[in-house]
Amino acid sequence: MADLSFYRQLSLTIEARISSLVNGHGFYTGAVDATNEARDTDVSAIAALDEPTRRRLYDHVVRQPAPVSRDEAAAALGLARQTAAFHLDRLAEESLLDVVYERRSGRAGPGAGRPAKLYRRSTKQVAVSLPDRRYELAGQLLARAVEESGATGAPVRDVLHRTAEELGTRLGGQRDANLFGVLELYGFEPRHEEGVIVLVNCPFHALAREHTETVCGMNLHLLRGVLHGLGETGLAASLAPTPGRCCVRLEPLA
Repeated sequence: MADLSFYRQLSLTIEARISSLVNGHGFYTGAVDATNEARDTDVSAIAALDEPTRRRLYDHVVRQPAPVSRDEAAAALGLARQTAAFHLDRLAEESLLDVVYERRSGRAGPGAGRPAKLYRRSTKQVAVSLPDRRYELAGQLLARAVEESGATGAPVRDVLHRTAEELGTRLGGQRDANLFGVLELYGFEPRHEEGVIVLVNCPFHALAREHTETVCGMNLHLLRGVLHGLGETGLAASLAPTPGRCCVRLEPLA
C-alpha cells in the first residue's frame, strides 16, 4: 500500500508541475501523439497573443460566463466593431476561441433573423516549453500504472516499466519512424558523441530531479521500447547519469 501511495503522490506532483505551466503561460498541451506540426501550431497560437489588443479581447472573452458577440466585445473594450471582429476571428483561426451561432432574440423560424456569431473559450490547450518538456506523457504513464496496480495488485514500478516500454515500442514502430526523428520529436535532443548517442535534454527534467529512480527507470524502459520498435538498430539503452543531460544514453551492442 505504501508503494501505491508513493506513486499517487508522484502523480499529484506531475499535476502540480503541469498546473505551474498553466499558471505561468496560460496554456498547456502535450499529447503522446504530438507532432512537429502540432508544436508549430502551438507556437503560432501563442504568438497571436503578443498583439496587445488581441490579448485584451482574449482575456475578456474567457472571463465571461456566456459566449460574447463582436458588438459586446467591442463595447466592453472601447474598440471599433471592425477591429474587434478582426482580432476575434484571428483568435478563432488559431483555435484559441471557439465560434458558436445563436439567436439572441429567443425567437425561431421566419423573421427571427440570422444567428449571431459568438465567441467563447476554446477547449484546446496550448503550450510552448523551452527546453522541450513532456510532463503530460509522464503523467499518463504513471496514472495508468497506478490504476492497473490498484486493479490487479501488481507492483506499480513493474507496471510502469512495462507500460513505458510498450509506449516506446509503439512510437518506434510507427511508419517511417527513425531513431533521431523520434528522439527529437519527444525532446531528447540526441547527439553523436564518442561512439555513443547522448541525449542532451531530459523531457522529464523537474520530475527526474525530485524522483530520480522512478522517473529515470521509466525513461530507460521508454527508450528501450523505442529501440525495440525500430528493429535492428545495433544499440542498447543504459543508465548513465550526467549533470545537465538525460540519464539514459544509447550505446552500441557489445
